[in-house]
Amino acid sequence: MDWIKLLSTKRFGQEDKHSPESTDVRTQFQRDYDRLIFSSPFRRLQNKTQVFPLPGSIFVHNRLTHSLEVSSVGRSLGNLLAEKLIEKKKVDADSGIKEIGSIVAAACLAHDLGNPPFGHSGEKALSHYFEKGEGAALKDRFSDEEWFDLTNFEGNANALRLLTHAFKGRRKGGFALTYSTIASIVKYPWESNKIPEVGKKKYGYFQVEKESYFKIAKELKIPEIGEGIYARFPLVYLVEAADDICYQIMDIEDAHKLNILSTAETKELLLNFYDSEKEKSSLDRINETCEEVTDTNEQIAFIRASVIGKLVGECVNVFLDNYDEILSGTFNGALIKEVEPTCKQAYKTCTGVAVQRIYRHRSVIEIELAGYKILGTLLEEFVSAVMEPDNFYSKNLLSLIPQQYDVSGENDYKKIMSVLDFVSGMTDVFALDLYRKIKGIELPEIK
Repeated sequence: MDWIKLLSTKRFGQEDKHSPESTDVRTQFQRDYDRLIFSSPFRRLQNKTQVFPLPGSIFVHNRLTHSLEVSSVGRSLGNLLAEKLIEKKKVDADSGIKEIGSIVAAACLAHDLGNPPFGHSGEKALSHYFEKGEGAALKDRFSDEEWFDLTNFEGNANALRLLTHAFKGRRKGGFALTYSTIASIVKYPWESNKIPEVGKKKYGYFQVEKESYFKIAKELKIPEIGEGIYARFPLVYLVEAADDICYQIMDIEDAHKLNILSTAETKELLLNFYDSEKEKSSLDRINETCEEVTDTNEQIAFIRASVIGKLVGECVNVFLDNYDEILSGTFNGALIKEVEPTCKQAYKTCTGVAVQRIYRHRSVIEIELAGYKILGTLLEEFVSAVMEPDNFYSKNLLSLIPQQYDVSGENDYKKIMSVLDFVSGMTDVFALDLYRKIKGIELPEIK
């Protein structure tokens, strides 16, 4: 792959309006960032669960704060990589490479836009309805490829759909982002029925967006490495690394704030990222700061920031060490899994603690169970209505769906995809409120 082709300012769906010249004080990729941060789907992330239930007296991360932090780390990764590539003379400074920090920052803002309410249990609930729930009876209405999509709902693929799909009454190209920013969020550049072949659990685009992705890949000259399987766009590795760094480290900090982990445990987990002999000066600096700052939350925040900075440098080093393989599309794996041994072991330890003590914490399980029930019920109600739209109950139910979601589409697959657009775009609170009203648990108020 060639950076000259990879860094494209052409906007998806607005190709006829493309002009390389711009009088805007912002670059095209900075415009992508601003377009995302001012959007309604991005704003709704503030009311979507990240890991822990939405905050009471202690404010932990939601999807919005997580995405902002990932974007910040992603910008650092991109800027540092650009600096190193120019320094090592792998890329010319005037090739546009200095813009990759802006591209990665924008892509990081968008990376979770397709996730449904209630975290990963939301994805499982939507898939389960078609795989083993009432929706299983509908299988004969769909092609095998379409059925793979429905029984394996994927937030990553849904993000691509949200960014590129022309919803009813909206302009062509969805958000009309640059090709490069869109390509940077597609971590799994294949369709759902390729899952067994590639040996992964995730995929990058639904059948209805298949041609859209092919169009992007062709424009950016992303190679096809197998039938219907593409190489990763190089900046995907940076978006993925920013996400990996943030969710793992920030989940540890949240667990400390919620008293799931003690201060001593949390410090040990974070300080394990440093080699006690080779990085003694860094550890001394951390100790000096912790002696000056007596607030334990601030101590943890400082150490966490130091660890993130270290991991940014390590991930960029891994990218540079595997540069030729990444550009040829032959590199497999994630940058975070190839960092130097001390960091690698510390990250692995954090992952183990997170799985055992954070993701299985009672509050996390309770919100997952509630979300599973709520989304499964909403999907059952609205899919039944869209399949039988003419009865009294269905007509009333479908009237609750905003006009932008075209539930009278040209075929059953597109109708159900519109229902999934509606349900997956809900916030946790809206989904709960609608569930209560539909089930008669709570009556609506006149406002």
